[in-house]
Amino acid sequence: MIGKQYAAEILELTQRVVDNQFEQITAAADRIYASLKEGGLLHVFGCGHSHMMMEECFYRAGGLVPINPIFETSTMLHEGAVKSSMIERMSGYAPLILDNYEVKAGEVILVFSTSGVNSLPIEMALAAKEKGLTVVAFTSLNYRNQQSRHESGKKLKDVADIVIDTQAKQGDAMVRYERIDISAVPGSTVISVTVLNTLIAEIIGRYDQEGLTAPVFVSGNIENGMERNQENIDKYRFKIKAL
Repeated sequence: MIGKQYAAEILELTQRVVDNQFEQITAAADRIYASLKEGGLLHVFGCGHSHMMMEECFYRAGGLVPINPIFETSTMLHEGAVKSSMIERMSGYAPLILDNYEVKAGEVILVFSTSGVNSLPIEMALAAKEKGLTVVAFTSLNYRNQQSRHESGKKLKDVADIVIDTQAKQGDAMVRYERIDISAVPGSTVISVTVLNTLIAEIIGRYDQEGLTAPVFVSGNIENGMERNQENIDKYRFKIKAL
């Protein structure tokens, strides 16, 4: 029954986050839509497990085409999980990563970091702002008592233009096991992915409201799916590094 308890609680929390953060979600959607309509890209960045947010929205059936994931393999688990955690705490690396990508003033970047205390995502946000980008943070304000690892003492929430509070529990453990005195089972990914796709839905909705065709990928597993996607692939291949 503990599994059902988790499922019920994560669904309830996710709905509460969407309801409570909807003003911030729509504000982000407005900024992103304005940029995309002018030919911009939506940049996304996350380290460790937050890397999954980039995977979720990039080259995704039913998702937006102009998504530019800032994939830094040294911060991904498959190149060494412990190493990725250490690099996420490093200072001075984010500007070097960002310089490998074409970003333009007026565009938007989503930075995913549940704790919001590690140097690399904080410095990515700062580097993006220096280039004139709007920074939207996906982070949990439940880490308010956690000390920042950035030399400024600031957290991701302090440097972002728009903050979407995912409300993930500190320590990212949703279930308490009293008999063995441990908390376990994460919730941040489920919440963040749902909020992310809520944001994507709002962006596409703005195209619809203006009678414009949104740049959306269809599944390559339906008839003529890849053929239908080819026009968008050709259009963005040289703008999106990972495409």
